[in-house]
Amino acid sequence: QVQLVESGGGLVQPGGSLRLSCVASGSIFKINDMGWYRQAPGKQRELVAAITRGGITNYADSVKGRFTISRDNARSTVNLQMSSLKPEDTAVYHCNLYVITRGTDYLLRGNDYWGQGTQVTVSS
Repeated sequence: QVQLVESGGGLVQPGGSLRLSCVASGSIFKINDMGWYRQAPGKQRELVAAITRGGITNYADSVKGRFTISRDNARSTVNLQMSSLKPEDTAVYHCNLYVITRGTDYLLRGNDYWGQGTQVTVSS
């Protein structure tokens, strides 16, 4: 089994910064894509940023130039540095990892895993 633990959310004023982290643990063979999604009240979950194992990144247009995603493969961690935050960034942020695990039959399998979510509130 794989567990994801997120941290770093909170309340921040407009223009402020926050850093989110997501650490994976368990029977991990390898982690491929990592990403952050968010869901605001009454809205659908949307992709914020993603990063491949090789470091190629992808951002939602609304966060380009303000957010930076990074990963540490050795520590099974993905981070999201958020700057110049706006009220419209308020949402619950979830990390999403595609994790390859090795079963007791020694076969490799890939699955999507989600973090429990961390609240980010941008308000004065």
